[in-house]
Amino acid sequence: MHWLRPWSRLAWLLWSLAALFASCGRGAEADGGRRLRIAVVPKGTAHDFWQAVHAGAQAAATELGVEITWQGPQPEGDREAQIRVVEAVVTRRVDGLLLAPVDHEALAGAVADAAKSGVPTVVFDSALDGAAHVAFVATDNRRGGELAGERLAERLGGRGRVVMLRYQEGSASTAAREAGCLAALARHPGIQVVSDNQRAANLEQARTVADALLTAHRDVDGVFCPNESTTLGMLRALEAHGRAGKVQFVGFDASPPLSEALAAGRIDALVVQDPAGMGRAGVGLLVRHLRREQVPAVVHTELVVATKDNLATPAVRALLFPEAAGSGK
Repeated sequence: MHWLRPWSRLAWLLWSLAALFASCGRGAEADGGRRLRIAVVPKGTAHDFWQAVHAGAQAAATELGVEITWQGPQPEGDREAQIRVVEAVVTRRVDGLLLAPVDHEALAGAVADAAKSGVPTVVFDSALDGAAHVAFVATDNRRGGELAGERLAERLGGRGRVVMLRYQEGSASTAAREAGCLAALARHPGIQVVSDNQRAANLEQARTVADALLTAHRDVDGVFCPNESTTLGMLRALEAHGRAGKVQFVGFDASPPLSEALAAGRIDALVVQDPAGMGRAGVGLLVRHLRREQVPAVVHTELVVATKDNLATPAVRALLFPEAAGSGK
């Protein structure tokens, strides 16, 4: 089964070329003739997802002739640490901010303060409350969760016991995926969700919580996890319990270990985003806004349900194995 969002690679290429040509003769300069400086602040920096975002943002910066700085909160996913990072980069007088908010409420004030200081924000990956940001670039996360739930229900034949390992509270992107998956599963009366209230903020927590879930629910038939760290933590727990490949498992995001597990049949499906595309689009939108051009309020990047059966297709390989596909991510 192969699903693609309408925001295609061709559409992105045409959009980016148009933005690049529009910049010819003007340069990407702030007042005073210096290069524009953009701060990119992800939720973290360790996971493959964020590294792909960084690569995409840097590629766009090189194409458009702007400078980016890259700084995430330590520890990863820490709300207060991310607020401090945002405040620090605004104090350094960057021209714009590209932000993946750890918490949809907690970061709203920092973004509003940045706007008052003359630093506009484009939000990516995860939604933010309020109207202080100028644009939002992300996967259609609700739809991604629905696709995951539909795939899991199909593999279960519409019957079975399912557990969900959620990401940390406050993350709008993963909350939308979780809600979408539960909505899809609810359309199948024969499927019982036996646990959907356990959370993990990082890989270590995910491994521990997943182990406890599998111990408590030894007869579970299916599993859903909404991001890279929860998916990898659950994979390691399933392997330790000798149940990888026996329990129907749908995860979210890609990394080398997850892609390898998908190819080997230890994961049934991965809902895969285009993080490099997010980074490219986010920088492009911010540069256009700084040049006083109109930008769309929302841009949805690609979304694919990757399975063992469609691994060889170009669209899937480009997101699962970007280096091999020559995408430059």
